[in-house]
Amino acid sequence: MSDAIKHECGIALVRLKKPLQFYKDKYGSAFYGINKMYLLMEKQHNRGQDGAGFASVKFNVAPGTRYVSRVRSNKSQPIQDIFGQINERLNGVFEQNPDKKDNVNWQEENMPYIGNLFLGHVRYGTFGKNSIESVHPFMRQSNWRHQNLIVAGNFNMTNSTQLLEELVELGQHPKEFTDTVTVMEKIGHFLEDEVASLYARAKEQGFSKKDASPFIEENLDLQNVLKRSAKNWDGGYAMAGLVGHGDAFVLRDPNGIRPTFFYEDDEVVVVASERPVIQTVFNVKIEAVKELERGHALIIKKNGKTSIESVLEQQEKKSCSFERIYFSRGSDASIYEERKNLGKLVFPQILNSIDSDIANTVFSYIPNTAETSFYGMTEAAEDLLNQQKTAKILAGGKALSAERVTQILSERARFEKIAIKDVKLRTFIADDSSRDDLIEHVYDVTYGVVKPTDNLVIIDDSIVRGTTLKKSIIKILDRLEPKKIIVVSSAPQIRYPDCYGIDMARIDAFIAFKAAIELLKDTNQYSIVDDVYKKSKAQHGKADVEIINYVKEIYAPFTSAEISEKIAEMLKTKDIKAEIEVIYQSVENLHKACPDNLGDWYFTGNYPTPGGNRVVNQAFINFYEGNNKRAY
Repeated sequence: MSDAIKHECGIALVRLKKPLQFYKDKYGSAFYGINKMYLLMEKQHNRGQDGAGFASVKFNVAPGTRYVSRVRSNKSQPIQDIFGQINERLNGVFEQNPDKKDNVNWQEENMPYIGNLFLGHVRYGTFGKNSIESVHPFMRQSNWRHQNLIVAGNFNMTNSTQLLEELVELGQHPKEFTDTVTVMEKIGHFLEDEVASLYARAKEQGFSKKDASPFIEENLDLQNVLKRSAKNWDGGYAMAGLVGHGDAFVLRDPNGIRPTFFYEDDEVVVVASERPVIQTVFNVKIEAVKELERGHALIIKKNGKTSIESVLEQQEKKSCSFERIYFSRGSDASIYEERKNLGKLVFPQILNSIDSDIANTVFSYIPNTAETSFYGMTEAAEDLLNQQKTAKILAGGKALSAERVTQILSERARFEKIAIKDVKLRTFIADDSSRDDLIEHVYDVTYGVVKPTDNLVIIDDSIVRGTTLKKSIIKILDRLEPKKIIVVSSAPQIRYPDCYGIDMARIDAFIAFKAAIELLKDTNQYSIVDDVYKKSKAQHGKADVEIINYVKEIYAPFTSAEISEKIAEMLKTKDIKAEIEVIYQSVENLHKACPDNLGDWYFTGNYPTPGGNRVVNQAFINFYEGNNKRAY
């Protein structure tokens, strides 16, 4: 998208169900798990640019031997960096012990990162700083294997402050205030509590202290730990965790906001944030990859037994529609079809804008992620053109010459690659005017295919802030001298902040919000802004379930078309010669295209959890009071 919304985080988990010797014999390497983790993480690189982390757990090593390894990076290429570090360590051990290259038992005992259970994470930070301490997985260490905890997730909690206060009430003193730390400490607390109960049972049954550990590990009830830990969580999450002795879990939020997929056979259990990643890395059919039910946890015991357990009462399914529009890779079969449908469904609005004049219209897309919706738009255009050809031939009847029929049949819609991003350019100059001049040249355009009598239609994933459109894209498209530039968003107008993982925290950054504010001024209705502030402020201190999203009243006086028209007016600078029009997808058509992913709170303000209303409430207060800070 022209104004990039920052990506989601991504998780990857692999549990090897066979001894390491099995993978050495079948696949030629005891590093099978590490290699698969690299592929799972690299193929989810689209989900995180700030950092990456990897952790492994060994099952069968003697006391006094390291059984947990972790490496994290916040370098510019974090995945490459962490696996470079892993390879360097492993090669270093082999250089010192060249005779051990075929000794799997020795490798398992002595080499880092080789293990039976792996957890990986790619991160885009929305909470906390982009320091190495903020990179997942997080670790909670102990001398008891069953109290070591490693956690990573794709999530944001709207009530991190409340969760921190609950930890303080439990007597803890968390080392820092981030939602990851508070979540991990909550799970860790109830893990310790569960272990203490099991230890008491073991003593009653006559177990020695040493023999109590296997008893605890066998009977540890992660479902109960998660039920108690997640009781008051408010947010969207796919939470993965490893326990030091070998148990593992992945928990999905009760609305199914954040995506989670898994696959299991007799060799592995695999979890990832995207389905086609698992399909590709393990070469399995789409039917073999399952979606984790919302409010449920996939629990993997050390003995290899897996189960899907209910943890939280399921709420209305509100899976994030932005996953379908933009975040997840388009190689997923259903996402590919949904993105094409987004292009098809918005085409009637385009057709109305160009007065059905396909012959004098050039269709294109920007950026590359909009290509699939572009294909859907082109199919709709071709279908219409075929109807027009049929009508012309039928109307002409027998009087049509063969030459005229050939001429009609040869008519084509004009699809072109118009804008190409110059990935080599970097806006490195701090001076504002110089930076703006550089931004204007980030994209190149194809000359010679647009005529002065043409409409130029450019489809985008979504129009969020409008900054790049205004400062760069529209300016360079105007150089082609079209009659009219129509910028099409395959997503509806983004009107409200997200608080479940996407980095869209400030409401005043959205061009739809700015347009609504300008319309209120133009129509002498700005008093609505003051009223919404008073209503929002009056809700301060109320329980989340009592808070109402009064920000909807900012948009209520206007139709979507009126807001789109104002956005077009705001995007057109005085030096632009072409007429500018902006078209957004309707929410109704979004739901038609993505019927199983109805999470639309950033478009509609209908938040699936109570904490969402508190966040939008605070975001508006911040705007009104001029506080340049996040709402959560």
